[in-house]
Amino acid sequence: MKRILLAALAGLCMSSAAAAKDFVVAHVYDKTGPLEAYARQTQNGLMLGLEYATHGTMTVAGRKIRVIEKDNQGKPDVARAQLASAYADDGADIAVGPTSSGVALAMLPIAEEYEKILLVEPAVADSITGDKWNRYIFRTGRNSSQDAIANAVAFDQPGTSIGMLTQDYAFGRDGVKAFKSALKHARIVHEEYLPANATDFTAGGQRLFDALKNQPGRKIIFILWAGAGNPFKIADLDPKRFGIEIATGGNTLAAMTPLKSLAGMEGATYYYYGIPKNPVNDWLVAEHQKRYGQPPDFFTAGGMSAGIAIVQALAKTGGNADTDTLIKAMEGMSFDTPKGKMTFRPEDHQAMQSMYHFRIKNDPSVPWAVQDLVREITPDQMSVPIQNKR
Repeated sequence: MKRILLAALAGLCMSSAAAAKDFVVAHVYDKTGPLEAYARQTQNGLMLGLEYATHGTMTVAGRKIRVIEKDNQGKPDVARAQLASAYADDGADIAVGPTSSGVALAMLPIAEEYEKILLVEPAVADSITGDKWNRYIFRTGRNSSQDAIANAVAFDQPGTSIGMLTQDYAFGRDGVKAFKSALKHARIVHEEYLPANATDFTAGGQRLFDALKNQPGRKIIFILWAGAGNPFKIADLDPKRFGIEIATGGNTLAAMTPLKSLAGMEGATYYYYGIPKNPVNDWLVAEHQKRYGQPPDFFTAGGMSAGIAIVQALAKTGGNADTDTLIKAMEGMSFDTPKGKMTFRPEDHQAMQSMYHFRIKNDPSVPWAVQDLVREITPDQMSVPIQNKR
């Protein structure tokens, strides 16, 4: 696909272009709060995606794209009020966000009430496009099932016992549920749920050791964590004395820094800047390095994907921002992203996308653990369940 949408740019020469109303995108996200670092990446990526897809014009089909930002502070009640205000007071045609799954779940009914699209990025709980879903919800971010199924490729072998360490809210509980349902051979012998803001992992780690130490075969503690806190501190408790390995999926570069000592560990990730080989990612890596002095991070790619999807949807409608028209354009729509092609599944509007099986390498030239590609796990290799009951 050509750098998104020469046809859309042709709309610039329409005589009505100058009079066209701005297309308003409201980014309602966790600008402050415990997930601030993740949210900043998403915002940077969103703006880069809109820029890339419009060739720097921020205009598509004769309409200028205007982005407004709202800080939900990581609070569900604040996010609900802000989303309602974005739709009702700011005239937002579409909203993007948030970071927290708990916050996202609070926002879904507001999109339905106002009959406006909420493009969820990067909150991952399955229920967002599952039993809490409504037709106004699309998601470019991966869901918990996609994470879990991809990680099952690395860990789902007979004779493997797994203990799960995660946070006690929608992100963690949905993640464990999805992980468990994806396993065919390995078994989960313990689930350890800790507060989302936990900083002391000693007691939880000990409970995991007790559950795993006498199990036969391979023994793994799989860590599913987002935000502050460093659950990898349990490595200081020496799980190796019980023959227990620590494992996790991909994460931000900062979160991957403690994993340098776990060279050889395998898992699956949503994105690592050195893995995808395509023109969109090439542009993102080069531009991000130039502007921010470092490679793009985990959530930057997701924000960029959301921006590209918005431009392509508006181009498909010829600039028509009517919600029903946009929904029809977006259902089944494929679009190029830093991860390659994504497609919004018509049944639940979840973006089907590749994941990446990686192996950790300790490269002294960078502060984080390098994720070497083992293999790309394409959408057709993942049977992601449709959990929407509507």
